[in-house]
Amino acid sequence: MLGKTAGGLYWMFRFLERSENTARLLEAGFRIALTRSQDAASEWKSVLTTAGVRGGFDTKYDSYTASNTVDYLLRDTDNPSSVMSSIENARTNARMVRPVLTTEVWEAVNESWMALSKTLKKQVKETKLPAVLGEIRRHSALVRGAVHGTMMRNDIYDFTQIGTALKRADNTARIIDVKYYTLLPSASSVGSTLDNVQWETILRSVSAHRSFRWLNNHQMSASSIADFLILDSRFPRSLSFCSRVLEENLGYLAKDYGTRMPSHDLIDAHRNKLQGHTIASVFDEGLHHFITAFIRDNNAIGRQIELDYRFVR
Repeated sequence: MLGKTAGGLYWMFRFLERSENTARLLEAGFRIALTRSQDAASEWKSVLTTAGVRGGFDTKYDSYTASNTVDYLLRDTDNPSSVMSSIENARTNARMVRPVLTTEVWEAVNESWMALSKTLKKQVKETKLPAVLGEIRRHSALVRGAVHGTMMRNDIYDFTQIGTALKRADNTARIIDVKYYTLLPSASSVGSTLDNVQWETILRSVSAHRSFRWLNNHQMSASSIADFLILDSRFPRSLSFCSRVLEENLGYLAKDYGTRMPSHDLIDAHRNKLQGHTIASVFDEGLHHFITAFIRDNNAIGRQIELDYRFVR
């Protein structure tokens, strides 16, 4: 496969995953802000910080209000991480690689772009936010369904899954971090009712609430929830699951192309490091420190994949 085509598939699905996860991050901030309405500005500031766009936001706005933050993360095309920017970039890449996509996948992406362009044409009111975020998630699910139901399991499919897994892992890690590093008000709140409410909010923001309760018999704690989101390889948004998908699909490429690349060594080391942890060792190391290191390693793997497979952007 040409590097340009591989790169187009990879970035198409990174952008699609980014659009959904920006919506999920907004949902986490919105729900948590409702539990701490006396200091809402700090909640929205932390969401922007975690999304990595606070610098751009600060050049445009002088206050961390819900309306400013929501508009910047959903609609502002000057923000490359906004939902509108992401879905437009995904569609642009889909057009570039359209010959290798099934009709169903192309139509799902194009219909998502048309629907969200209409939905996000005007500023979203706070009362309408949950419904809009739900619509973004549903369109993402439609694209995923088309991919899994119609595309052959070959190198084309592998690059879609690699892009998705890298971005999903990054965003799950950031959603965990926005809770425990920037949103928890003080060490005295650990284990409190507020702490538990925030952890439950994080579960809901990654569609993990029901799965977690099935497995944990309604026993909720910071340790058990972090264990589920980081180390449980059965949950499709956990860090462990995403890294496994990345390892598997890179392995398929190595087998199909008959060449092992430096990115394969990086993912092997990344997986071994993750599997060597228990949740106790994660907390001993420090959750924020662990998450920061995970994001750094995950990004390094992404950069190496681009070099190994000669993506042209």
